[in-house]
Amino acid sequence: MTNKYQIFLISDSTGETLDRIFLALQSQFANFDYEKKEFVFTRTEQQINKIIKECKQKENGIILYTIVDTKLTKYLANESIKNNIPCFGVLGNLILSFSKLLNQKAIHKPSAQHVLDKDYYKRIEAIQFTMSHDDGKKTEDFFAADIILLGVSRTSKTPTSIYLANRGYSTLNIPLVLDQQIPEALEKESKKLCVVGLVADPNRLSEIRKTRANVNKSIDLKNYTDVEKIRNEVEKSKKLFKKNNWPIIDVTRRSVEETAASILKIFEIKRNK
Repeated sequence: MTNKYQIFLISDSTGETLDRIFLALQSQFANFDYEKKEFVFTRTEQQINKIIKECKQKENGIILYTIVDTKLTKYLANESIKNNIPCFGVLGNLILSFSKLLNQKAIHKPSAQHVLDKDYYKRIEAIQFTMSHDDGKKTEDFFAADIILLGVSRTSKTPTSIYLANRGYSTLNIPLVLDQQIPEALEKESKKLCVVGLVADPNRLSEIRKTRANVNKSIDLKNYTDVEKIRNEVEKSKKLFKKNNWPIIDVTRRSVEETAASILKIFEIKRNK
């Protein structure tokens, strides 16, 4: 029988960094049964005391934290030792190592990565652009996009576009359906652009479309989910991509993050040509 662990994630900021690190960590263990509780903007000893008290009441409690204030970090570590709670700092040793390598002191400022700088506003603009150019809207603006995604319905175009936008890349996506025409100029000028085609296994697409059709009753279920029709759609899209020498990514067994990482590799290669 597997023990269930109580994971306490403590951050002095939004907790986004710690949550991603824990996601990567837990994915490496096949039999890791846990419940997770997050504590964000933790910046006082009083807050630490409350968390320690709660953790002490749980069986198999474990603390992971990202706190840059060295005094508060020491306090948390000491209180954890006193109460026999496993406690691990995620950034501490890395910051110390970089401090020695760069021969300068770290500023130890919470939320230092969330500054309203040029990169921040670039991400906001990319998100705004991507949302207004989703699902075939304003396709004539393709020259203003960093990345253009094409694919049949349910090939993760929208979630991938949003993820890329959050990374600061203005993304336009176009669905390949009967009544959706891609701009002729897009094919003519594609050598200057980063255009990527997304495909997926027809059987998998059929299952995903059935789920969507159950929510949206206006969809023609037979045509939308028929595997043979989908197979024809996918083959037709592949021909279009190959005709224009557009890179193709099969998203069947890929997460949005993995798909986006591959797209960004293509983007870098294209930009450096």
